[in-house]
Amino acid sequence: TVTTPTGHKYDGVKFEKGNCGVSIMRSGEAMEQGLRDCCRSIHIGKILIQSDEDTQKIKVYNTKFPLDINRRKVLLMYPILTTYGSSYNTVIEAVRVLTEHALSLIESTASLMVVSIIQEFPEITILTTKVYPVPPTHFGQRYLGTD
Repeated sequence: TVTTPTGHKYDGVKFEKGNCGVSIMRSGEAMEQGLRDCCRSIHIGKILIQSDEDTQKIKVYNTKFPLDINRRKVLLMYPILTTYGSSYNTVIEAVRVLTEHALSLIESTASLMVVSIIQEFPEITILTTKVYPVPPTHFGQRYLGTD
């Protein structure tokens, strides 16, 4: 049982082996230390996705996943999820690449993003801590301590 900062008691669950994190480079890497603080020996993969300078199409430039990612549940780390523009396209492309490796778990925070991912990839399971009707814009402020 954990007591949250607001004084709420929460009956947690025991950590299970078989999870891994995948950060969408660069901003997703800001979440890696927090994941390592919780799960010291967790495997972490990376995916680099950017817009092609000539065509402006989203392109996967590099991936580095745990060798057994197809047997793991994946926590996709990307703190800036919106339902429009390059952020949306980046997440959709990351999920597309991960489904090719048998993705089974992803975390998201924007409700329209969750709906979009379910529509695009109905075979995956989505687990999330909170779904915001409008994506929060304060991650960078909180992470950098400027809020």
